[in-house]
Amino acid sequence: MKRPIFLILVLSALLLMQSSAAGAAVKYVGGDISLLPSYESNGAVYYDTDGTTQITDLLSYFKNLGHNAMRVRLFVEPDNADSEAKGEGVVQDLDYVKSLGKRIKDAGFAFLLDFHYSDTWADPAKQYTPADWASLSDDALYTKIYDYTKETLQSLIDAGATPDFIQIGNEISYGMLWGVKNGTLKKCYTSSTDNWSRFTTLLSKASAACREVCPDAKIIVHTERVAQTDVLKAFYDNMKSYGVDYDIIGLSYYPVWHGDLKQLSTALNTLENNFSDKDIWIVETGYYYQYQPNDAYYDLSATYPVNGDGQCAFTEALIDTLNNHSSVKGLFWWHMEANEYGLDWATKRVTDKWWDESLFDNNNGKALKAIKVLKNFLSTGSGIGRLTNAENASAETSTMLYSLSGQCIGRETNRPRHGIYVSRGKKIMAE
Repeated sequence: MKRPIFLILVLSALLLMQSSAAGAAVKYVGGDISLLPSYESNGAVYYDTDGTTQITDLLSYFKNLGHNAMRVRLFVEPDNADSEAKGEGVVQDLDYVKSLGKRIKDAGFAFLLDFHYSDTWADPAKQYTPADWASLSDDALYTKIYDYTKETLQSLIDAGATPDFIQIGNEISYGMLWGVKNGTLKKCYTSSTDNWSRFTTLLSKASAACREVCPDAKIIVHTERVAQTDVLKAFYDNMKSYGVDYDIIGLSYYPVWHGDLKQLSTALNTLENNFSDKDIWIVETGYYYQYQPNDAYYDLSATYPVNGDGQCAFTEALIDTLNNHSSVKGLFWWHMEANEYGLDWATKRVTDKWWDESLFDNNNGKALKAIKVLKNFLSTGSGIGRLTNAENASAETSTMLYSLSGQCIGRETNRPRHGIYVSRGKKIMAE
């Protein structure tokens, strides 16, 4: 039967929408809440942004805000960490993570497990081998990381805390499991081939354990060289060259250390252009609401003042930037649960220092405005945005619209007819 051309076009558009929605990866937003049980047990008091409504169940509060994933770090044996690290929050052993992970899963969140493969903080400047592993040869260490990863994941499964996403290492831009502090360290630099075979073998052993025990989980390889896109690209080139099996590129992005949002976009463009088969997640980010340090590499306070409003403005701008990159599927605020309000500083402090990039105010326990805009990251999760007639961006800032066939039909400010269009590389539904 001959069908009207208009009906054919409508049906084609609907099929395209359904196909795109089915093929689009779900997006995740939330934060690293690794110290939540410590704050709770020590009596921290949380309030909503109004400053009067007390929050008694923080996970339910996050859920009601639209967050859908939470991240927790794991140390091999945090009792071996020095007093400074313990005072900064290094307490997460396996029993701690099993309990918190189960709470996260029971509350309906996706669970991101962050293996540090260290007794203490693992970051670009500190990737020390756990004390109990220090005497192992490289070959024995390959076996150890496989066995440890496998046994840990099985223990989490048995506890009802199966991870949905797994980081095999934390900020491993220069390798991991270097050796003991003040000893001979096996670091990796992209300007040299030294230690790369060792490093990527460790990653591959960890990845193999993840695939075996948690076959449905996605694996993340996490770096933080946003400010150095040449190093960033070379690192992931090496992941490909050495055949490391993973799914997601994980990044840390702190503007005071990594630069402004233009620099972030440059890094994301570099990754999208060269590793199009990988999703990208911002697994750590944050911005100060007070007391920005004087030694910050980049000072964005003229654009985003160091207060609650400035933190919120930065968060909105960050989300706008990320939502212009179709490969970015995850956004996690680091240590967003930090809140020293209500604690007895003489006997019940959770950390020795305030973390002033939290989403709660240490001075009064109030949630900061930024916590309620994080959900906006999910607004393009289906791959289809919306343009209403009420939107009226200036002609200078609006973008060009294209039909699904690729024909340019003018700027968004032209208020197109009802239908589906393409803008900034994404489908837009005009209403």
